[in-house]
Amino acid sequence: MRVWIAALFWLCTPLFAQTQTGFLDLSDMSRAQLQRYQALTMELRCLVCQNQSIADSNAELAQDMRKLVHEQIMQGRSDAQIKDYLIARYGDFVLYRPPVKASTWLLWFGPFGLLLMGLATVVVISRRRARARPVGARADDAERLKKLLDKEAP
Repeated sequence: MRVWIAALFWLCTPLFAQTQTGFLDLSDMSRAQLQRYQALTMELRCLVCQNQSIADSNAELAQDMRKLVHEQIMQGRSDAQIKDYLIARYGDFVLYRPPVKASTWLLWFGPFGLLLMGLATVVVISRRRARARPVGARADDAERLKKLLDKEAP
């Protein structure tokens, strides 16, 4: 039984490898080119899935983008040139780490702004609550009040 499972796994392995590259033949790439290809496809976002890299996505657009990356690597372009080409074609959103510039400030600094607004809200609320406490209320006053209420209770 184990032999059959191992044989089945061995026969199905090429199918899994093909689905990950979208049936793109990468055998013409050297080891260094293949490593560049894998690194670039992990850095680029699938515009259809939006939360997956083009290496992980099965969308047709991701397959096209993988093909573009492959072609550009085979043409001898650098990583920066390939990224610039894809940015020109699809915009900054194609990068998982878009550059810091005026159009991406909200993306980069928005979370910090929300955090500061949350902290300011906490400070304002705690100050209002501190002002609402009775002036001169002490722990012994609370005990005396409790005793009075206990006496009045039937």
